[in-house]
Amino acid sequence: MYEDVLRVVEHRIDLYNKHYRCDFNDIKIKKMKSRWGSCSKKKNLNFNARLAELPDYLIDYVVVHELCHLKEFNHSRSFWSLVAQTIPDHKNRRRELRHLTNSRR
Repeated sequence: MYEDVLRVVEHRIDLYNKHYRCDFNDIKIKKMKSRWGSCSKKKNLNFNARLAELPDYLIDYVVVHELCHLKEFNHSRSFWSLVAQTIPDHKNRRRELRHLTNSRR
């Protein structure tokens, strides 16, 4: 299962990184309890194995969110401005993702 999720995530990263041009080291798929993705100071991208349960447009949001953390390691206006470059409706997608997360607890 993890291999399938990894393939999807790698494909989405390749697509969006043509725009962002971020350097990163590794991509890992993990079981995560409370996050859909994370980005480390060492430029490693981690994604929740449960991404496979999400529709493509929410996977895109999670991927772009983590890619943008490679440039802005925070949630500042600059960060959200980067996200909006490729996901202009990011607020709606974030809201939907939170709703899904809360409904599964």
